[in-house]
Amino acid sequence: MAKENQTKEEEVELGSLFIIIGKGFSNLFNFIGKILKGIFHFFILILLFVKKNFTKLAIAAAVGAVVGTFVEFKKDVTYGADLQVQPNFKSSRQLYNNVNYYNDLVKQKDTTSLANAFGISITEAATLKKFEIFPVKNGNDLLTSYDELILSVDTLTAKSYSFDNFKTTFTDYDYKIHNIHVVATKNDVFSKLDRVIISSVVDNQFFNKVKVLTNENLNRTDSLLRENLSQLDTLRKVYMTVLVEESKKQATGTSIDLGGEKKTTKELELFETNRKINSDLKEIAKDRSEKSEVLNVISNFQPIGYEIKGISKNYGVLASGLALALMVLFLLLKQLNNYLNNYKE
Repeated sequence: MAKENQTKEEEVELGSLFIIIGKGFSNLFNFIGKILKGIFHFFILILLFVKKNFTKLAIAAAVGAVVGTFVEFKKDVTYGADLQVQPNFKSSRQLYNNVNYYNDLVKQKDTTSLANAFGISITEAATLKKFEIFPVKNGNDLLTSYDELILSVDTLTAKSYSFDNFKTTFTDYDYKIHNIHVVATKNDVFSKLDRVIISSVVDNQFFNKVKVLTNENLNRTDSLLRENLSQLDTLRKVYMTVLVEESKKQATGTSIDLGGEKKTTKELELFETNRKINSDLKEIAKDRSEKSEVLNVISNFQPIGYEIKGISKNYGVLASGLALALMVLFLLLKQLNNYLNNYKE
């Protein structure tokens, strides 16, 4: 009798559990259904708004397009060109400051200072419309910089400094390659600009001093590694000679080799040391090629700039979109005002 009562109690508890689970799923589906219903209702309200005010919206877009197209035809044709560089010795900040300075002169319409800075005529300086600089973002730069940092600090510091923390401190100046973009109304003025932009950083005494010291250290390390490699080759030849002599002795008599395993280990150690030195020499050759100059030029300005086009640059499209947005805002404010008046009444 007791067992039957216990079985019935277990069945009641199990049934209650299923009821609770069922209600949970029901509430979840009802919640999702309300969200979908709200989205659908919002979409219908938008369609009703467009249907009710379609004529006004179309007129606003058309007027904006006409005005923008008129301005588009009246404006000067603009051309662009790009200079890609790789700054060394943390000179990127100086490069950004210089380019922003040139752009400030353009904004102030100081054609005299621009002409003096680039050694061009005032007429050519007046054609310059914009200078901007931005990094060529590459995820490998971030990972490489983090690896270099971790290898340069002790293990305890490396454990306490996560990649996410490093990522927040990584700025645009820390990327390797940077793009300098210039806009002008004359398509053949760009080739006269790159020399001045480059020399404004390259001629800096501090960066040149760092360049000389860095290359001296690289040359010294390269010479030392090559000397070590030569000594290693000599040691390997001596070791091979010893092995040959030992093999001759073993051929003329019986001997017990108790150091065979140790010899194999020594051969592997020599091979690994040789491989490590060659790898270091390869890295130094790469550093010497990259750090032989304060500023490495990846690509110069094009002699003839490209014409800047595109929907995002077209005044007709931009003015049409702006007029449409303003009309939508006006109609919404009007509806809000009517709602507030009715609510007050």
